[in-house]
Amino acid sequence: MLIRDLRRADYFLAGDGTTLHEWLHPLRESEHPRMGCSLAHAMLRPGESSRPHRLRESSEVFVFLSGEGILTVDDETAVVRAGQAAYVPPGAAQHLRNTGSEELVFICLVSPPWRVEDEELL
Repeated sequence: MLIRDLRRADYFLAGDGTTLHEWLHPLRESEHPRMGCSLAHAMLRPGESSRPHRLRESSEVFVFLSGEGILTVDDETAVVRAGQAAYVPPGAAQHLRNTGSEELVFICLVSPPWRVEDEELL
């Protein structure tokens, strides 16, 4: 069993501009869990945006925990807020902007697991 506590998490500024913590990643765990995805906890401060990017081979699901923003996937734009989930298919251009007055906090589920060579900044 693996237990990870966000209160002890190390966050970093990801290449797309989000503040991120890789919560679980099968290739980075000493026990190499058998899972077909990676899981991250991310946030954007008020007024911040991620850089436009795409994952060439992986799909991504965002689960929004707090805040409000605008998610753009290819030519579609939607308002997103706490309590919603969004699917981004492989190869789709995406970017997220925090339009609220509080942090936009979300979970990122990437399948197959995120790899640096899969991500392309646009």
